[in-house]
Amino acid sequence: MSWIELRKIKKSYSGSPAVRELNLKIEDRQFVTLLGPSGCGKTTTLRVIAGLEEPDSGEIIVDGKILFSREKGIFVPPEKRKLGLIFQSYALWPHMTVRKNISLALEEMHLAREKIDGIIKEVLEKVQLTEYIDRYPSELSGGQQQRVAVARMIAAEPSIFLMDEPLSNLDAMLRVDMRTELKRLHHELGATTVYVTHDQVEALTLSDRIAVMEKGILKQVGTPEEIYKKPADLFVARFVGSPRINSIEGKLVSESGNYFFKKGDIKRKINKKVESIILDLKVNSLIATIRPEDIDVSQREREGWTKADVYSVLPAGSETILSVKKDEIDLSVKVNGFTDIRMNDTVWIYIDPFKMNYYDPRSGKLILDVGLQRK
Repeated sequence: MSWIELRKIKKSYSGSPAVRELNLKIEDRQFVTLLGPSGCGKTTTLRVIAGLEEPDSGEIIVDGKILFSREKGIFVPPEKRKLGLIFQSYALWPHMTVRKNISLALEEMHLAREKIDGIIKEVLEKVQLTEYIDRYPSELSGGQQQRVAVARMIAAEPSIFLMDEPLSNLDAMLRVDMRTELKRLHHELGATTVYVTHDQVEALTLSDRIAVMEKGILKQVGTPEEIYKKPADLFVARFVGSPRINSIEGKLVSESGNYFFKKGDIKRKINKKVESIILDLKVNSLIATIRPEDIDVSQREREGWTKADVYSVLPAGSETILSVKKDEIDLSVKVNGFTDIRMNDTVWIYIDPFKMNYYDPRSGKLILDVGLQRK
């Protein structure tokens, strides 16, 4: 077992908070991604777990053992935490071969040469680099260097893997390949993994759970599906997803005993079972969100659909992103493959009320979600 718990972790630099009372539990064998923009505190959190930074307060517990507690005066140094760490730069020794880069830490453990050679052979097979064993880092591609860093980490047999944006220096196609490799290795090795990235696609494709951070604050923790479909607030909703989620600020209106969300020609009924939630908040306006792929579009007029003008068309092979306008409303719409819709065309769009989430415009917090509305 290898689980991690962070309790009320705080960390500041020159009086400026980097992490603000963070509470997070990472279960055994989970792949958890710390996701957020630059400066949100995700790398600081990873370095705190590794022991490379000492928090101002709080506790860090791994497998029931306290690694840090300001109150109890405990600080276990990084070399005694049995954690594997991969940096963004890979941190390979340029004057050492692949073999030596991997064996260095094993030699410091005073293992027998036969044992070391066996481990090196095994880990290089896992990362598919056996034939590069005697090459130097300068003779390897970026992806190969990244795999050497992974092999070095695996060889030390840590109970927990910590990865700080390990794919950010790779080109787009190689990043996709390496995501596949990392997910396969995580599945095969069953290691608890904490992964830092600002790339939401990496987070969604690799993770069992995602922890979204902003300005040192943990905004939401959930599965990729929960983060994507039920963002806890507008920051998470707008940060996760490409193209960005559509936000529509409209009014809460009552007609004939029913409540509706209304913005211009867009009018969607709100389920009676959740009306009380909104009424208790005493708001008369709401912010509705809808993913671009959840808006249907037609080139023919349809009853109940909203007429709109096409502002731009962005084909990308597997999908096309349309920007449509209706009065003061701008929406992104995603359609599969290519389309014969062109700029300045007139189209009709339909927004399914069951695919909308609603937020309090004052706090930005989620007040209604798809699941609630379906009940």
